[in-house]
Amino acid sequence: MAQLILSQFRPAWWLRSPHLQTLWPVFLRRRVQLPLQAERVELSDGDFIDLAWYPRPNSPLVLVIHGLEGSLQSHYAQTLMQALQQAGFASVFMHLRGCSDEHNRLPESYHSGRTADIAEMLAHLQQTQRMPDAAIGFSLGGNLILKYLGETGANAGLQAAIAVSVPFQLQECARKLERGFSVVYGRYLVNKLKASYRRKFSQMNSPLAVNLDALKTLFAFDDQITAPLNGFAGAEDYYSRSSSRQFLQRIETPTLIIHSQDDPFMYPTTAPTEAMLSDSVTLELTTHGGHVGFVAGNVPWRADYWLETRMIEWIKSQLRQKST
Repeated sequence: MAQLILSQFRPAWWLRSPHLQTLWPVFLRRRVQLPLQAERVELSDGDFIDLAWYPRPNSPLVLVIHGLEGSLQSHYAQTLMQALQQAGFASVFMHLRGCSDEHNRLPESYHSGRTADIAEMLAHLQQTQRMPDAAIGFSLGGNLILKYLGETGANAGLQAAIAVSVPFQLQECARKLERGFSVVYGRYLVNKLKASYRRKFSQMNSPLAVNLDALKTLFAFDDQITAPLNGFAGAEDYYSRSSSRQFLQRIETPTLIIHSQDDPFMYPTTAPTEAMLSDSVTLELTTHGGHVGFVAGNVPWRADYWLETRMIEWIKSQLRQKST
């Protein structure tokens, strides 16, 4: 049965604000640089995906997918891969197309609904006998995983999945980033997207005639750039077809969604209700936690990153059930 559970997570008393929860790990968490192995996978449309492997022989494999404008340098990326390694897992990090050190070859881009890339990547890994046992996606990456699982149902190929801080309703989230303090996050993301667009199309011709300086919001960027580049009629069409909430009822893979009710990227009502979940999905709601934050700890400046502990614990429990 689908479950909606109230999490036992308690934020650090000195980081209760959703904004402190969101920003602390971005600016103050110490990054690690792991000895990762790079692999480039050629896609059927002539583009490519870059993977980064942290192998561990004879261990279950976890696929990790980042969020909007994320990469291996995101605060949660290599720290999670390190924690997985220490817990007995191998991991592989999937850069969405255009998000590694080299821009992708085609004018089109990654986006919140581009699950075909996940399907093709998993098919490649299965063909090369390296199929992941589980997948973890953050924010946009979480939206992609949930949408992929709903689209593929019993044929998803994964034994377990976790999605964190998911923008279940993309249009609602885009509009939230135009209000209050959340405007700060919206501007940050739009500036990163515009910088990526400029870098990419300094090396190739853009099919769009657009005034980048006039795009001030995520909605405007998606309407004028993301949508037309990727075959959508506009932002509303893109958001409508790519939002993961409509796919949750069709998920057959055991899936944990971790979501904070104070996530500043969305409204409390953005999260699905229990009735919207399939019997394979557990939604773990926290009262605090911000966006991909979930920082605990009793001593100031000594943070405890609860999210990693919770995710590893849950994946272990699922794989144990599968093996018995």
